[in-house]
Amino acid sequence: MPTLAQALHSAGAHGLQRLEAQLLLLHVLGRAPADRAWLLAHADDALPEAALPRWQDMLGRHMAGEPLAYLTGLSAFYGLDLQVDRRVLCPRADTETLVDWALELLPPAARVLDLGTGSGAIALALKHQRPDAQVQARDTSQDALEVARANAQRLHLDLAFSQGAWLEGIAGRFNAIVSNPPYIAQGDPHLPALAHEPLQALVSGPDGLDDIRAIIAQAPAHLHDGAWLLLEHGYDQAPEVRALLGAAGFSEVQSRQDLAGIARCSGGRWALGMAP
Repeated sequence: MPTLAQALHSAGAHGLQRLEAQLLLLHVLGRAPADRAWLLAHADDALPEAALPRWQDMLGRHMAGEPLAYLTGLSAFYGLDLQVDRRVLCPRADTETLVDWALELLPPAARVLDLGTGSGAIALALKHQRPDAQVQARDTSQDALEVARANAQRLHLDLAFSQGAWLEGIAGRFNAIVSNPPYIAQGDPHLPALAHEPLQALVSGPDGLDDIRAIIAQAPAHLHDGAWLLLEHGYDQAPEVRALLGAAGFSEVQSRQDLAGIARCSGGRWALGMAP
């Protein structure tokens, strides 16, 4: 039987990053993601014979494109460990840019709406950082809401949940509306690499902007005076999203870059009485 070190080396030789290989091996061994130091201390231990078939299976599935989060059932986001499966997108580090921006803008006891919440990542991160905020998480998918509710319960974070298409049927106004909506164009060449994730959470019309247009059109009726609409979008969509926000009457329209220097989010401020 290979040692744990040899198993990790083999994974690296097949192109897996070291951290991914360590997390996958820990999962196969039934240990917590935080036990990476244990792996180093037990590098010369033999991989248990009963674990070898599962390790080989999961390694092959990950190499074939299945996300690590789906294999382990866990994804780290903004300091929280979220449970995820194929019903929702895997939370991505790029989306933390949207959370950072929202946290800068929220007033005390803010009322916040997260549209297309999926696993609940954005809503839960905001509530965790700002316990005084009233955060509502909304999704059109009942499956996604089940995942988000389970994460909220496990993390002991009090969110309100609602099901529906964007802002249809939403009551009242908010200090901020945030969303990481579908924004990939139909036929985009990157889609095959995302085949394991739910298509309805990825694709949004011929140019990828159908859902963003809908949110921008509906948001003004649900924003307090001076409130913000913040949207994540594709790596090359910032100019178009800013133009849509400006045409809808938003002011202070701007974009924020992710850690890779890509304009990942755009947003604008709403003043009551504004009109396109």
